[in-house]
Amino acid sequence: MPLPMLLILGALSAFGPMAIDMYLPAFPALAHAFGTEVEQVQLSLAAYFVGLALGQLIYGPLADRYGRRRPLLAGVALFTLASLAATLAPSLEWLIAARFVQALGGCAGMVISRAVVRDLCDPLASAKVFSQLMLVMGLAPILAPVAGGALLASFGWQAIFVVLTLFGATCLLAVLRVLPETFPADQAPAPIGGALGKYRGLFGDRFFIGHALTGGLCMGGMFAYIAGSPFVFIELYGVPAEHYGWFFGINAAGFILMAQVNVRLMRWRGPEFWVRRWVWFYFASALVLLGIAAARPAALWPLLIPLFGCVASLGCLLPNATACAMADQRANAGSASALLGSLQFTIAASAATAVGALHNGTAVPMAAIIAGCGLLASGVAYGTARAETG
Repeated sequence: MPLPMLLILGALSAFGPMAIDMYLPAFPALAHAFGTEVEQVQLSLAAYFVGLALGQLIYGPLADRYGRRRPLLAGVALFTLASLAATLAPSLEWLIAARFVQALGGCAGMVISRAVVRDLCDPLASAKVFSQLMLVMGLAPILAPVAGGALLASFGWQAIFVVLTLFGATCLLAVLRVLPETFPADQAPAPIGGALGKYRGLFGDRFFIGHALTGGLCMGGMFAYIAGSPFVFIELYGVPAEHYGWFFGINAAGFILMAQVNVRLMRWRGPEFWVRRWVWFYFASALVLLGIAAARPAALWPLLIPLFGCVASLGCLLPNATACAMADQRANAGSASALLGSLQFTIAASAATAVGALHNGTAVPMAAIIAGCGLLASGVAYGTARAETG
């Protein structure tokens, strides 16, 4: 795949991490600005997840009916306008609404970038491209919190959303100038009215749904960490808000590294083999994290080690689970990508909300949700492997 296209797809895939991670250091500042608690500010994160889950179900059928470019351009434009609205938020309720609309726009890039990869690549090449996209989009979790903390310290929380507005506008221009239409020429556009039937068919495909749930549950653990880490790092262990991004970035670096290791692993075995292996490593790391969190260590570093293991393993798990789920979906690439992403972010929204609901002033709620997601993901991956070999 040409490098300019790969970079654009990576940027489009990064809408989620950029819009989520950049404002995480601002949670305490937002709570102070709106006269509320950090747990209430977390609702803006949950609203974003809900918007991602719902919006993807809309863009999938649109991408299969109207092609990739037109729905993508509309979504990126909506993200840009909603980011501007968040900048002007006079209340937490306004911010939550703007974040929801921001997600409805941003998820277009996430859905359609996966569909474009499936349009152009076979399953094995898809796993490699998804791993390469992890390198591009993986820079967002490293740079976004660092940039967010610096913007917060220098200009206030509004500057974070100004940058997101400019990011959206830049991506809109790049899509207009560089990204071609990739909808297969030999494939008839799918009628919008058949969307529900396609989704029912995908839910009945046990291999698609098994790999989608495996990746989605692992992503749920990831976003439990994203939702809980501002409290754990900044308030519980006293990490300065402007330094939060460096701690967050260490884990993101592990994610990027393992995504590139995954490209090399494809030389020996296919993506389904590695999904079954890495999901157990993820679960084991999550159990260690829960045990350490329950012990309530006085320092942060004992928690950072198993957290690194959890997040780094996702660099192998997520591209492989995505490639497996999309492998047989050439005729339904848009709808399959949409349902895949919707399932992932429905689970992510539930996990993030659960962390806030179970808040007890310790790191245990975050660790417990991560471990629970690991347990369920391991069970689903095992069941899917049994079905494939049976």
